[in-house]
Amino acid sequence: MTRPVYVTRSSAYLPGDAISNDEMESVLGQAGGRPSRARRMILRSNKIVSRHYAIDRETGKPTHSNAQLAAEAVRGLDEGTKLDQVDVLACGTSMPDQVFPNHGVMVQGELGLPPIEVSATSGVCLAGVTSMKYAYMAVASGEAEASVATGSENASAILAAHNFEAELDAKVDALEENPEIAFEKDFIRWMLSDGAGALMLESEPRDGATNLKVEWIDIYSYAGEMETCMYAGAVKNEDGSTRGWTSMTSKERDADSVMSVKQDVKLLNDNIMMYAAQKPAPVVAEKHGIVPDDVDWFVPHYSSGYFRERLFNALKAGGFEIPMEKWFTNLSTKGNTGSASIYIMLDELLKSGKLKSGEKILCWVPESGRFSTAFMLFTVV
Repeated sequence: MTRPVYVTRSSAYLPGDAISNDEMESVLGQAGGRPSRARRMILRSNKIVSRHYAIDRETGKPTHSNAQLAAEAVRGLDEGTKLDQVDVLACGTSMPDQVFPNHGVMVQGELGLPPIEVSATSGVCLAGVTSMKYAYMAVASGEAEASVATGSENASAILAAHNFEAELDAKVDALEENPEIAFEKDFIRWMLSDGAGALMLESEPRDGATNLKVEWIDIYSYAGEMETCMYAGAVKNEDGSTRGWTSMTSKERDADSVMSVKQDVKLLNDNIMMYAAQKPAPVVAEKHGIVPDDVDWFVPHYSSGYFRERLFNALKAGGFEIPMEKWFTNLSTKGNTGSASIYIMLDELLKSGKLKSGEKILCWVPESGRFSTAFMLFTVV
């Protein structure tokens, strides 16, 4: 038997001033000392106009680690939050600062919290949702009275131009014919940015505030059917399998920028909407007895404005058409912050003053790592 769980506080943290499209390359640097020929095309498609990087513009040095970004988001939870009374801290990210210790304990260390149960979830965009579900289940089961969940990304740490120099040097001959790094890497450089978000989950709603009752969180992975699409720390073989960084020499890793983020763009375009929206939508609808008219707000995390119309059509094909006037997103001004995006959107919506008691908020978070998706339903209290 489970008990009700409420999101009682929210916070978002975006480092530094907003960076416009024209400023991006001056902050991240030029790979190979040449302007990217793909940048403008990708930015036109993704419709992001500003984002944030944890990089000092003057020195080019990082201003925050990933754990520090998450800690700033936790500190930003509403005044009156007593972190020393939190029972569980669950932190999700796709790019922790180190292989181990786990990301969650590093965030705990930044916050100086007393002994506490800590969990870290990995993956790509769904890492933020899986940490949220861990925090939710801890409270729902009675194991905890209060949990904090985070999603955070410090993408700029591996998108900076200096990370690609060894590969460019190793492929100098090929660059004479094609003066770009592999498109799947250049593509990602103009898609991702930095940020963090945090949610407090408790067994009772907070008086005098807007709370969200967690109705359910559903997560589906299709890795049993699909090959790897988005990855880091590996190379992808022609047969679709991957070879991880641990089986390589340091020279091999440098020669192919193995630790950078890559995306199989064709595989993504051909499959993401089917596996992340069209296929699971009717399953979720039948399981929970929900119809589109039940939804007052739809909060989708899509990586690019390019996918907005495609998502609408995929949901429609899956029998779950949600009119776009119900959609809420801040992608264009906050950027694609991966696992942190859903937190940053929910925080802005919660603090917008637009929510009314009883309204239903449906969230959607896809992940192209190996094709996964999540749907979450909240009720405004």
